[in-house]
Formats: sequence, C-alpha cells, structure tokens
Amino acid sequence: MNSVRAFFSSTMGRIALPVALVAFAALLPMLNIYVPGVMPGPSYQAGAQQMFAYAFLIAALALSYHLMFGLAGMLSFGHAMFFGLGAYGLAISLKQLAPRDWGTPVTFVVAIVFTLVLGFVVATIAGAVALRVSGITFAMVTLAFAQALNVLVRRNPGRLTGGEEGISVTTSVVPDALVGVRNTENLYWMALGVLVLVYLITLWVEKSRVGTVTAAARDNDLRVRVLGLQPYLVRLFVATAAAVLAVIAGIAFVLLQSGTTPRVTTSDFTLTLLVIVVLGGVGYRWGAIVGALVYTLLDQRLSSLANSEFVENLPPVLHVPLSEPLFILGTLFVLVVMFVPGGIAGTVTRLGRRPAHQPGIDALDTAEESTAKAGGAGLGHANA
Repeated sequence: MNSVRAFFSSTMGRIALPVALVAFAALLPMLNIYVPGVMPGPSYQAGAQQMFAYAFLIAALALSYHLMFGLAGMLSFGHAMFFGLGAYGLAISLKQLAPRDWGTPVTFVVAIVFTLVLGFVVATIAGAVALRVSGITFAMVTLAFAQALNVLVRRNPGRLTGGEEGISVTTSVVPDALVGVRNTENLYWMALGVLVLVYLITLWVEKSRVGTVTAAARDNDLRVRVLGLQPYLVRLFVATAAAVLAVIAGIAFVLLQSGTTPRVTTSDFTLTLLVIVVLGGVGYRWGAIVGALVYTLLDQRLSSLANSEFVENLPPVLHVPLSEPLFILGTLFVLVVMFVPGGIAGTVTRLGRRPAHQPGIDALDTAEESTAKAGGAGLGHANA
C-alpha cells in the first residue's frame, strides 16, 4: 500500500494517472460500458457520448473559474458571460460569414479567431474595470457586466442573437465532421480535447511566476506590494486568461449543441460554477474537473429520476422534493459545505496523506499547518 502511495506521489505517478485517464476517456466511445442509473445508454451510443461531452465542457469551464476563484481568490458572479460570449460569438460570426464564398475551412477558422479576439478584448476591458475594486464590490461589478450582456442577448439587436429563443449554428460553414448525430464521436473527442487543452493551460498558469505571485497576492496582498510587485497586473492576466479559456469552452459548447440560449449568459450559470468548484474542492485543479463531472451527471440523471414513474408514485412528502432536481442538488451543496468543507478533492487528499493507526497525526498536521501559515511558506500548496 505504501509503495502504491509513493508511486502516485512521485512525478511519474502524477503524470501517469492523468494520461491513463485521458486515454481511457478517448477510447470510451469504442467500448461497450454501461452503468445503469448513471449513463443513458452504452458508451458507444450517441446519447452517452453527448452527455459526457457536455460534462467535459462544463469541466473545462469550471477549470477556468478555478483560476479566478481558486488561484486568484476573486469571487466573480459574471464568469459565465465569457462562456456565453464564446457560444454567441461563434454562432453569430458563422451566420454573418456564411454568404461569403471563402470555403468552409477558411470561414470556420476566421469565425473562431474573431470570437477569441472578441473574448480577449472584452475580458481585458471588463477585468481592467472590475479589478479597480476588490471583495464583494468586485463580485457586484462582474455581475453588472454579466447582466448587461444578458439583457443585450435577450433584446436581440439587429436580430443577431435570436432573443429568448436563442440562436442556432449555420451548419453550412461548419466542417461536416462536426455536424449531425452520426458525428457525435467527433464532437465527443473535440470536447475531450478542449478539456485537456484548458487543463494544460491552467497548469502552466499556476506553475508560472505569474501564478505564484497571484497566489501570494491572494494570501497577502500587502506583502506582495512591499516586494515591489504589482498584484493588479498579475490578477488582470489571470482574469483575462480565465475568460479566454471560458470562451474556448463556449465555442465548443455551441458546436456540440448546434446552438445556444440566453441561459448561458445568466448569473445563475456562474453560481452553478461556484457550486461545482466548491463541491470538487476549492484550490484543486482535478477537484474542479471531478466536481463538474459529478454535478453534470447528477443534474442529468436527477432530471430523469424526477420524471420517472417511481417518483410519481411516492407519497407527497417525498414526491415534491424528489421531483425538483435543483432541490436535491442544493441540499447536496449544503451538506458538502457543512460536513466536507474541503470538497471531494480536499477529502481525498487528507485521507491520502493521513496513514491509518498513527496516533497524534492530527495534532502534527495541525502544528505543521500553523507553522506554515505563520511563516508565510504555505502559499499555493492547495494547488499541488
């Protein structure tokens, strides 16, 4: 047992496990795996692939929010705005470029580049304004930006956004490999690729000098300023990077769903991301992924459970709450906050670092943590 733990604690072990999981996920559409009550069907069927692809994109979005909240400590109520910007930006760009005779590959690439540039510009402007304040005021400013975009989308200016009904993708300028149910496998692999890309960029940002300074500024802003560094600039970089990653996830989302609706621009969607990050474990990259997968699967399957004959036949005292998936998810969130404050990742990490049958280990851990905090030497350890 100790040798297994030592292997996974080593550099090779930390690399081998994610690679094995990605390889398994990539092979999943070719396998016949079915978990009743969790999956809508075998893994080789389009329904299961669609569900997992959606979960991967939500995980990528949660990772981008992890940069904001977990690494930088910035509580944003408008992060979903950039996800919606990616979705609407690509859909509108494809619609406007469709009449041009540039050919499908060129039109598709130009639309993606335009959407990324638009996301970068909006993220830089919004971040530059919002970061002039901090704390709850910062959260309110991000909420204001998100609400402004949501109102704009619903007003349907120039009949570009489709209003309340949303907008669909102009498939004539999308590569054939990404269109139709028959190509769900390709969309699945696209979503997995986006998740891997977002994870690698998130890892690079965290391990970079900017990430280190950001984590230090999160814990002690004054000390960073005394050292002659500028927390504002590193926070702006992280906020912009997180926003662009959210735009990438939004681009993949609109291709997967063949369209989008105003819901993806609401503050409620951002609160869902906050729930996911807390459920997975604040400060843990893999916690954001696990939290997104668990939340998405629960959301999907609880909706099926709510409409099932089993729930319909229950007494009213059970039928009413079980027929509301959001009630169950909200209850789960409250229980996690109360009894598992470290989330899934925090709990697993504590159990993995705490060998059984060793009296006094809790006291030693507490003493080490107190010493690290007193000396300022524990910055960013939660991200390991």
